[in-house]
Amino acid sequence: MNRRTVTVVALVGILMGMVGLTAAAVPLYSLFCQVTGYGGTTQRAEVAPGASSDIRIKVRFNADTGNGLGWEFRPLAREVEVRPGEEKIVAFRAVNRTAQPVVGTATFNVTPLKAGPYFDKIQCFCFDEQRLEPGQSVDMPVSFFVDPRILEDPSTREIRTITLSYTMFRAKGENVALAKPE
Repeated sequence: MNRRTVTVVALVGILMGMVGLTAAAVPLYSLFCQVTGYGGTTQRAEVAPGASSDIRIKVRFNADTGNGLGWEFRPLAREVEVRPGEEKIVAFRAVNRTAQPVVGTATFNVTPLKAGPYFDKIQCFCFDEQRLEPGQSVDMPVSFFVDPRILEDPSTREIRTITLSYTMFRAKGENVALAKPE
C-alpha cells in the first residue's frame, strides 16, 4: 500500500472509532453514574441496614413534568426526617389530565450531588414505566434510606438536608399528539 492509502485507512478507522465511542457514550455514562453516584444519581439496595444514629437528615421532595405529558405530578409530603439507615416510604401522586392513556417514565437525582452515593432506593416507581388511563390518579411509592456512611465521609458528614427530585416524561415511543389536556 502506498502512503496515501494508509492515511485514508487510518482516518477512516479513527472516524469509525469516534462514531463507536459516541454511540457508547450515553450508556457508559449512565452506568458510571449509577455505580459511583456521580451527578446525584441514587443507588439501589435490597434492604435498609436500620437506624444507626440519632442524627436526623431532612429529605425534601421535588416533582416536575416534561412538556406534553399532560399529567399533574407532585409529592404527597414536601419533606420527611430520617435517621441514617432508617427506611422511609413516601408517595408521589400522578393524575392523567388528558383524554388518552399516557405512559410516563421518571428521571431522578439528589442534591447536593455528593449525597448521591449515600442515597439508596429499595423500591421506586421510577424503576418502571407508569401507564395512566384518562383521568386516572395513582399514588406511587418510593422506599429509600440514607446510608449511614454519609456521616463518616469527611466531604458529606455536614449534610443535614437532601432534596430528591423527579421529572416525569412521556415514555419513548408515546405519541405526544394524542395527549392533549382536557
